[in-house]
Amino acid sequence: MAIAVRRSKSEEINLKVEDKLALNKFEIDRDVHIIVNEKLCDACDLKSCLYACPAECYTLRQNHVTFSYEGCLECGSCRISCDKQAIEWRYPRGGFGVCYQYG
Repeated sequence: MAIAVRRSKSEEINLKVEDKLALNKFEIDRDVHIIVNEKLCDACDLKSCLYACPAECYTLRQNHVTFSYEGCLECGSCRISCDKQAIEWRYPRGGFGVCYQYG
């Protein structure tokens, strides 16, 4: 369920990027729109996806990258930064994914 928050223009200007991102609405799809090839990912030393994803969807646990697509901002930074081409990325189906409150 989405909650609408009304703010004055001065309050909107003073919000940090993280606060603005927290106001975005996500329609979570059961179909995953990003698939990580674990064999290629495990062979990667750089693990650039950990640093490229602004939503921090990628995390390192016990020297293994884990991924959660639910908070994805659909920017494609992870796919572009992966030199191993271990990330298969596509937009979510219509009506699903992020709905930006601030553009």
